[in-house]
Amino acid sequence: MPNRVRVGLIGAGFVGNIHARAYDRINDLDVEITAVAAVPLSEAEELAVRYGVPNAYDDFRRVVEHEDINLIDLSVPNHLHEPFAIQAARTGKHVVCEKPLTGYFGGPGAADPVGDTPKRLMLEEALRSADRMIAAAQKHGTKLMYAENWLYCPAVQKALSLAEASGGTVLEVRARECHSGSHATYAKIWEQAGGGALMRLAPHPIAVAIHLKSQEGLRRNGEPIQVASLMADAADLSKLPVFQTAGERWLVTDWQDVENWCTIIMRFTDGTTALIQASDIVLGGMEDTLELIMSNARINCDMTHNGMVMAYAPTAEVFADEYIMEKVGTKAGWSYPSVDEEWLLGYPQEVRDFVEAVAFDREPLANAALGREVVEVIYSAYVSAEEGRRVDLAKV
Repeated sequence: MPNRVRVGLIGAGFVGNIHARAYDRINDLDVEITAVAAVPLSEAEELAVRYGVPNAYDDFRRVVEHEDINLIDLSVPNHLHEPFAIQAARTGKHVVCEKPLTGYFGGPGAADPVGDTPKRLMLEEALRSADRMIAAAQKHGTKLMYAENWLYCPAVQKALSLAEASGGTVLEVRARECHSGSHATYAKIWEQAGGGALMRLAPHPIAVAIHLKSQEGLRRNGEPIQVASLMADAADLSKLPVFQTAGERWLVTDWQDVENWCTIIMRFTDGTTALIQASDIVLGGMEDTLELIMSNARINCDMTHNGMVMAYAPTAEVFADEYIMEKVGTKAGWSYPSVDEEWLLGYPQEVRDFVEAVAFDREPLANAALGREVVEVIYSAYVSAEEGRRVDLAKV
């Protein structure tokens, strides 16, 4: 018999609501959301009413200490991931932690603003933070699960299956996530977000590239193919003169000490490569794409502008009350209305995997080890961008 799963949601914002809807889809297992906490309390109460959650608090400790809860779901600002996850582990609860797993948010040696802190220090401290989270889960016998929805996207899962079936070598991964800004105010401040586009958007394509090559190596040689080195560049393009002119601004421009554009070239231990791009300077709706350039095949995925439905409206008012897609900007002209955006982006599949991991006491597809690897790539990329050189991972 599977174990019953009682969930405590911490965070009731954009992602918290996505996760709540995902739990709501699971009707064949004994799972329910028992409590939610958020600040202000009104956000927790609104989510509780919407999804029939019996308890709403403005203190996360009320959820963590709740005796009936065995799974804590963290959809909170990045700087809260480590303290909340460790406290949950100490109470014997499993944890779902949104990406990125953790990061650098200030402390000894931090500059003012925090984003100006030497990136070598950031890398060292971010990895220490990840190790503390993993150690806490191991000490208390709990699971620390990494919420990386790209791994669960139907298109990505099919691409991975095709790559495996081909028996070929993935010579190059080309992957990108692009937006026109962020839903969250904290995302613009390093001491809360731990970085900009590299921290918020790049984790998705980085994780898929790492997982893909790791699995290829395990199939071929019994050893994972790992990231050996990387080169990167990053910038806040909103500081360019064009953004300082008067007039309507279609892109978010009030970034503080974080970047809104980055590119990473990763080199794996087998000599193959990955080109990762992430930015907040792209209009026309969220863009999630993955291309696999292989020795015997080519596989392209478009998780957002997929063309399942296309619609035209002469003015935005025609579809005023209908959802089109995330960050589309305008509903006028041609658009690509998403059929089921959250399913296409893997959120229900991701949450189900975590619930099953607790219910059946097994490892999830996306675990803390993957989250730590992503953190290492991200902050090594910051080192590369700051120092203008190739960085060998674990040898900075």
